[in-house]
Amino acid sequence: MNTQEWALIIFTILTEMSVGSFLVLGVVHFFVERKAGLKEADRMSDRVLIAIVVTLGLGMLASLFHLGNPLNAYKAVTNVGQSWLSREILSGVIFTVLALVFVALQWFKIGSARLRDVIALVAAVVGVVFIYFQSRIYMLATQPSWNTPLTTITFYASTLLLGVLAIGAALVANCAVVQRKNPDCAETQSEMLRGAIRWIAIASIILVGIEIIVTPIYLAYLGTGSAATQATLAKMAGEYNLAFIFRMVLGFLGAVVLAAFLYQNTSGSGKKFLGSLAYGAFVLVLIAEVLARFVFYATHVGIGI
Repeated sequence: MNTQEWALIIFTILTEMSVGSFLVLGVVHFFVERKAGLKEADRMSDRVLIAIVVTLGLGMLASLFHLGNPLNAYKAVTNVGQSWLSREILSGVIFTVLALVFVALQWFKIGSARLRDVIALVAAVVGVVFIYFQSRIYMLATQPSWNTPLTTITFYASTLLLGVLAIGAALVANCAVVQRKNPDCAETQSEMLRGAIRWIAIASIILVGIEIIVTPIYLAYLGTGSAATQATLAKMAGEYNLAFIFRMVLGFLGAVVLAAFLYQNTSGSGKKFLGSLAYGAFVLVLIAEVLARFVFYATHVGIGI
């Protein structure tokens, strides 16, 4: 694979993780606010927001390396009416701007909480649309292995899976910081963390299960399709078989780690061990998703060009 294709892997993975994290953190903040109040919800999420926008910035930066001349990037949005690529770039820029505005208002507590919630909601909707546009770029008649609704499903599954795992790890790290800086609220934060992680773990296991179910369906589509899709399948079973196998194994191990994390969390013991499980689950599935995207780009076989 060339540098431009690696730039696409970094771009799609990081932006999907950012969108997913933004969505998941919004849900966590919503429920924590209703259970413990706005102050505790903000204390739990504000530092995590900074990590999200940094990740998003790195992802958008990586997209420039896919262009032959990054200085001409602005020209890519001139055909929004007909081009999925133009729509992806425009929606990605809008999401980035809205996320940055929201984080600035939230961090410095500018404006009312209601105003910030509205901006966050609009940003979340734009983020969901952005991922849809991102997946539609690859649904081309000349790329049979990509030209299936399963592409959109897998992009959204990656977005949510990376999002929940990233937020799980980030919340654990944030709780450790809060306990050092604000010991008076440490117990409340720990209680809120346990509740959030319990649902994050369940969601992650479900999402890994969806990916495991979708994979054989996709393989069947490749095997019963055109000569091009069968050629893609042959690549996956041949020179890229190790990457494909490791992707599946690491995804499964991530689910096992999450199951252990869920069990330990409900028992309320072993905080240091819980942190290790949260970080380990995130790293395992992140590597699995990178491998999945690598195989996605490396094995496609085009036709008519």
